[in-house]
Amino acid sequence: MTDQTPPVDLTALRRAAHRAHREGDPNALQAYAKYLALAPHDAPIWSNLGALHRAHQRYDAALRAQERAQAISPEDPALTNNYANILSDLGRYDDSIKARRWILTQKPEDAGQKAMIGRCLRGKGDYQGAVNYLSSAITDHPDDTELQMQLAFAQLGAGDYAKAFETYRVRWKTAEMKPRDLPYPEWAGEPLDGKTVLVMPEQGFGDAILFARFIPSLKAQGARVLFLTEKPVAPLFEDLDGADWVGTGLPKSTPIDFWINSMDVARLHFGGTDVIPKPTSINVPNASKARAKALVAPHQQSFKVGVVWTGSVTYKGNAFRSFSHRDLLPLTDLTAVQLFSLYKGPELKPFLADGTDAFILNAAESEKHFGDSAAMMQEMDLIISSDTATLHLAGSLGVPTWAVLHWDPFWVWRHTGDTTVWYPGMRLFRQTEPLQWSGVIDQVRDALVQQVKALA
Repeated sequence: MTDQTPPVDLTALRRAAHRAHREGDPNALQAYAKYLALAPHDAPIWSNLGALHRAHQRYDAALRAQERAQAISPEDPALTNNYANILSDLGRYDDSIKARRWILTQKPEDAGQKAMIGRCLRGKGDYQGAVNYLSSAITDHPDDTELQMQLAFAQLGAGDYAKAFETYRVRWKTAEMKPRDLPYPEWAGEPLDGKTVLVMPEQGFGDAILFARFIPSLKAQGARVLFLTEKPVAPLFEDLDGADWVGTGLPKSTPIDFWINSMDVARLHFGGTDVIPKPTSINVPNASKARAKALVAPHQQSFKVGVVWTGSVTYKGNAFRSFSHRDLLPLTDLTAVQLFSLYKGPELKPFLADGTDAFILNAAESEKHFGDSAAMMQEMDLIISSDTATLHLAGSLGVPTWAVLHWDPFWVWRHTGDTTVWYPGMRLFRQTEPLQWSGVIDQVRDALVQQVKALA
């Protein structure tokens, strides 16, 4: 009598894999692999697999899976959209645009595809092309917030700040921002002479430092300015130029005429001038200075370089703008150079686990706030950082700073050039190929060699 293997229920396997993916089951990858081994021509499942890899930042695998889906079913708009997404991630903007334009031939009212075409044009550094395309698309979709957000970013890249910050007000209509619920009116352009205005914090710590330079614009309008800030950056703003009060909690009895978001103060400023204000003055607490001096005391004979390789891991684009701490190890081989890690966060765990802290001294783990960061920066001969809040703090302090930027950087840095008008004196180093950091780190190392040699 011969044993017979029962037939495999492919439908059940497919459903199980899809359910595991949907529910975040860590076995979803294996479930997809098991199914695809038996049904290798299922394009939607290949596309689902690609989307799963993309969500976990495995971009090469995501592209490979989407290419298989496209080879099997090249005329499915949903699958082509997934393919276009990974192409955008990897900086293949022309290919992504081509795919999205094809989708629009099938679904001409798909505003999301139009927003992403504008995003791709901006990613190429074609700011004006993006502005023109998105402005036209908005006439057909006047209520689409993503189109307007992409237009704002394109206008920022183009340097059209008056229009950009006006357009950027749409951020409060998106799902990512929770509208304010305050007991006093938002400023809507009324005269400010003699009025008390509360400035509200928003978004990241780097944004808080970047936009603090605009506070004097309110004071120039005759306002009494109350600046509300978050605790980690509060010490930096103790003597903030243009502010009558700075704090992390406002007493309920404080009389207030208007409130305004911190980024909208830039809208007020650029409504009257094209001049970009100089960075705000940063307060550095005396206790932070004493801490920093003690940490660097054994290394006074070295050329001291403060480094940061990653930003907030909760920022959805962090995987693209950040590199590994190990990429910085070649800099530690330079004679008379000592690196200090100025990073504090979850990515410190692998830094400590592999022993890198023997070569790049762990100077930030015991920090209490950004005042400690600022003091350490002042003790450094140079700051080298990825695109994160570190750059805004170092740039505002005026310490020598080199920015290591990915191929599609924040609008302050734009897509070309080795300087920025927002932080005079800062030097920009640019990645030339998405997710490949060795080339730009080599450039940084060569420049550091020359810097140290010039001081010898």
